[in-house]
Amino acid sequence: MNKHNLRDIKRVATGNALADAAFALALEKGMDGFVVEDVVQRAGYSRRTFANHYSCKEEAIASAALIFKGADEIANWIADLNEDIPPLEILYNLMKMQLTAEHFVKLQQLVLLSKQYPSLEPYILSGLRRLQISAQETLSMLSHGHYPEGYTHLLVGAVYGAVLPLLDGSLNVLLPGQTASETQEAVTLDHYLDNMFGYLRNGF
Repeated sequence: MNKHNLRDIKRVATGNALADAAFALALEKGMDGFVVEDVVQRAGYSRRTFANHYSCKEEAIASAALIFKGADEIANWIADLNEDIPPLEILYNLMKMQLTAEHFVKLQQLVLLSKQYPSLEPYILSGLRRLQISAQETLSMLSHGHYPEGYTHLLVGAVYGAVLPLLDGSLNVLLPGQTASETQEAVTLDHYLDNMFGYLRNGF
């Protein structure tokens, strides 16, 4: 591993640690209950380091809930990918790998925080937009030019649009580890994703 790659890995790890500290403090104390200095003390970094990664605590909080784990697993899956697999199936597998119960709970917590503290909303929207663009670019690259221009944009937009109601509570989803008594009249996350992609496969 060269110095450039190691430096990038360390930078990402530092940003993640600061974001996780900010997110934890927001859940514990609310947005008004802490300042950036509390974030850097908890994470073990300097105020200057924080400023190198985030413009404010709101941006750090939003980033924490938008960080996907398991990047190596996804990279290995992509490396072994059959070139003939359709974009819809690529997106289905990526969503299954990325949208874990832990990550889903974080996203829901972030949306709940934004309802109490609207100052978070622009950073959430910006983060979700970056994720959507990244997913579209990945899908376009893996499609090898076999599909019309705009197809991957439409596909990713439809999937992200179908996931958002799960985050704001419009639809009730049963997460892995929950029982039906804890969440009444809910469908499982896997069932919802399977249904959503089933509609897309059938052209609904």
